[in-house]
Amino acid sequence: MAAPSLHRQQLLRLTPDGWNELLAMPWDASLRPCLALWAERGLPLVVTRQPCADAATIAAGLPTPARWGRRRLALTVAPRHVLYLDEFPAADGVTRLLPRASAAAWRQLLAALSGARCSPRVYGGYGWQALTQLAYVHAGSDLDLLLPVDSAPQADAVVHVLSAPPWSGPRLDGELLFADGTAIAWREWAAWRAGLATQVLVKRLHGVAIETPRMEFA
Repeated sequence: MAAPSLHRQQLLRLTPDGWNELLAMPWDASLRPCLALWAERGLPLVVTRQPCADAATIAAGLPTPARWGRRRLALTVAPRHVLYLDEFPAADGVTRLLPRASAAAWRQLLAALSGARCSPRVYGGYGWQALTQLAYVHAGSDLDLLLPVDSAPQADAVVHVLSAPPWSGPRLDGELLFADGTAIAWREWAAWRAGLATQVLVKRLHGVAIETPRMEFA
């Protein structure tokens, strides 16, 4: 498992040896039941920003559910302990978690995104609750979308879809994910394209920076 094959917001499924190694670490006693549950059910970790390209381990995270205080755990995993890579659920997989009154509008939004050739995934609280069946979502939870795009025109089309409909459900947030792994919050992209900002926060596997988006995106 080579680090260059990773991208942010990707999921890692660990081998039993990988979990045994993590469980052997000196965790706070209050967190041990959470980690034990993750190991027992084979639940995933998420790939986070990597410290450097040639690191011998993979930086990963585990945001705990409400039962364990919504804490954000930082972990390191040996590549040999990665059973396989996985992804957050497709956006239609969280429909059942939304308020019933928002379901029809959600399906319409997904159809419009499909028309823009975008197949979003959901991360954040809704994504984790769909994955684990544990309580993550609360009244103020955003609906975080990972929006794969291959060009600036497609990003513009996706942002237009997200900005256009009257939406009474959870606040729509998330990132445009370009083919090279570059991620930009869709709201920041919208502000930049509207001339309301000259730079945006650009996120990559190995760092973040305030930049003007590269010309090849535009």
